[in-house]
Amino acid sequence: MKLWQNTTDTIKTSIEEMVEQFTIGQDAIWDLYLAEADIKGSLAHTSMLHEIGLLTTEELKEAHDGLETILKTVYDKTFIIEEGVEDVHSQVELLLTQMKGEVGKKIHAGRSRNDQSLLDIKLFIKSELKQIVEKTEKVFDSLIDLSEKHKNDLLPGYTHFQLAMPSSFGLWFGAYAESLCDDLELILAAYHMANKNPLGSGAGYGSSFPLNRNFTTLLLNFESMNHNVVYAQMTRGKIEKVTAMALSGIAATLTKFSMDVCLYMNQNFGFITFPKELTTGSSIMPHKKNPDIFELIRAKCNRIQALPNELTLLTNNLPSGYHRDMQLTKECLFPAIISLKECLDILEVMLENISIKENILSDEKYLNLFTVEAVNELVLSGIPFREAYKIVSKQVEENQFAYNSKILNHTHEGSIGNLQNDKIKEEFIQKRKKLV
Repeated sequence: MKLWQNTTDTIKTSIEEMVEQFTIGQDAIWDLYLAEADIKGSLAHTSMLHEIGLLTTEELKEAHDGLETILKTVYDKTFIIEEGVEDVHSQVELLLTQMKGEVGKKIHAGRSRNDQSLLDIKLFIKSELKQIVEKTEKVFDSLIDLSEKHKNDLLPGYTHFQLAMPSSFGLWFGAYAESLCDDLELILAAYHMANKNPLGSGAGYGSSFPLNRNFTTLLLNFESMNHNVVYAQMTRGKIEKVTAMALSGIAATLTKFSMDVCLYMNQNFGFITFPKELTTGSSIMPHKKNPDIFELIRAKCNRIQALPNELTLLTNNLPSGYHRDMQLTKECLFPAIISLKECLDILEVMLENISIKENILSDEKYLNLFTVEAVNELVLSGIPFREAYKIVSKQVEENQFAYNSKILNHTHEGSIGNLQNDKIKEEFIQKRKKLV
């Protein structure tokens, strides 16, 4: 029997089996990720049913004992969705009924699979976003540490992919640390949107039972609730899309960093290296040390950046109320969450093993990087900027430009000599604290 089935006739034609398979889709796969949230939601819901008099104290005790037993199977990874069972909600209710009898048939009172699914997704998203922030923080700390360690090691800076001005590894690593700091803004926005309780909205129109939604909001540690029951259901699809946007922010930072790494590992640049075991070889070229890990980070994160558009196309132009289209959001969002976490984990390992080349700018081919330094030095001596620019430009054109590779005293905020890493770290910590 399905939770929504209103007949005891279980004999199915081949057409009915085909329809069932098509409508269930991949739920048995992705719903496993929601099992913990589903059981915790049922623990809170049954407590509320007891509070309003729909379950006796003994029934509540039996329900909680059974649900806690099922939850343990989730933690020890033995929980499965059996063949023929439609989704995680059905599996949990089936197991509870098998274990505890009639009370298992009572726990669905006052809720629909719609608000149950939405609750599970919000609890799952909250948990996953916290994990993503923890992993991002490790990468952030590594970037800050590398920035401080190599703040005096100079690096060519480029604009239009042409030599521009002197940079430093301190600036390079620190730039990506601050980028992750900004990316936290999107994570926080998604987290706060997910941190509103939809339970009690039912199929989108509430219930005639005297539900206590504040009660479940507190039990499930939500910051507040989606007050309007119609809007609560409208957040299905919306919360997934906002979360996808948050993921895409971090993904954009990682893919740009990965592109830099692939470029800087190229022998024509040779700015950074990694141990052989963190690169890959070639089947025919013995000398190869390919940056496959960063190429895959780049590809995976580019795919994640396409996710908000995919979810927009999936959920766009739907009227209010629930629609089965929403079932497919899990197939889009959940793999992206898993993929981003994997990228952050492997990036942390790569940063722990990165080696940088020293004295890069002593190579004569980088001489013209110092033209701005030369212009500024003339300006500081009293020559107007436009005149100083012409003087140095003429030297370059006539191959007469010479400079001793000395960097002037860069003191302004965020420059080579004043990285502001302490400020960047302080901002990250303050945003991190908001993720309660």
